Amino acid sequence: MLEATKSSDSRADADTPANPALAAEARIARIAVTVFPLLVVVAGVVGFLAPGAFKPLAPSVPYLLGIIMFCMGLTLTPPDFASVAKRPWAVVLGIVAHYVIMPGAGWLIAQALHLEPELAVGVILVGCAPSGTASNVMAFLAKGDVALSVAVASVSTLIAPVVTPLLVLFLAGSYLQIDAAGMVLDIVKTVLLPVVAGLLARLFLKRAVAKVLPALPWASAVVISLIVAIVVAGSASKIVAAGGIVFLAVVLHNGFGLGLGYLAGKLGRLDDKARRALAFEVGMQNSGLAATLATAHFSALAALPSAVFSLWHNVSGAIVAAWLARRPLRDA
Repeated sequence: MLEATKSSDSRADADTPANPALAAEARIARIAVTVFPLLVVVAGVVGFLAPGAFKPLAPSVPYLLGIIMFCMGLTLTPPDFASVAKRPWAVVLGIVAHYVIMPGAGWLIAQALHLEPELAVGVILVGCAPSGTASNVMAFLAKGDVALSVAVASVSTLIAPVVTPLLVLFLAGSYLQIDAAGMVLDIVKTVLLPVVAGLLARLFLKRAVAKVLPALPWASAVVISLIVAIVVAGSASKIVAAGGIVFLAVVLHNGFGLGLGYLAGKLGRLDDKARRALAFEVGMQNSGLAATLATAHFSALAALPSAVFSLWHNVSGAIVAAWLARRPLRDA
């Protein structure tokens, strides 16, 4: 999540010439979304070719996710939460759309493709995760409502300890045994506590945090790439057989999320900027959390959809953001 994205939306719109500061922020964001997928691809290839080097690191995955969520917490500010009170309807719509569309789509895709239980649970688990950490960057590049994007991402993450395990239990319980209570505890430890710690650090260590903010997107990208390498290494022996069907499931899942997220905003009568934001808040998932839970509670194979999603949603998100950025805002 880029700190720059939060202030930029209020300073410029599609018809306003970009000032030097905004142009610099845009360049940083574009570089990040270009390099990030490449890092993930390289990490996945290395994990597949040298699984022995990464398999022993599997127990470190929850701690790596904690680093990512701590970085997310460092980017949050009180105004991010104040925006929830200013327009609760838009935020509630985004949260409901996120936790209805993606879990439901994951279950339908698992059924339609007749996925084996571990892969089915992995796809559903991705759908039940909160919004992805790069969704705000995509909303910024697409000239969407960045403030709304940040609000939805923040709230979906904070309620994940309750919502995600319940949804997984409801939708995936017929495939494998689900330890919902254990998931709650894991999400609290790896998501909620690090985010809160980052938020407190931002409040009380403002100067120190300000110095490291520009490096946070890159730190998150490197850590997510390492998680992908570890997950791929754990399921390397089965990727050749399952890779094709998993990729199809991920592409369909992400596509439904992006399209139906935008449609949800349209049905909710939100403006075009808000619709663009919801497209990414619904379609992009915290695949790092899904991979962590899959590895801890199921198997490396169940974590494979999360690893593939980690790559694909950043590639598709960048493409969709670039396409939307070239289209005029309908109600501008």
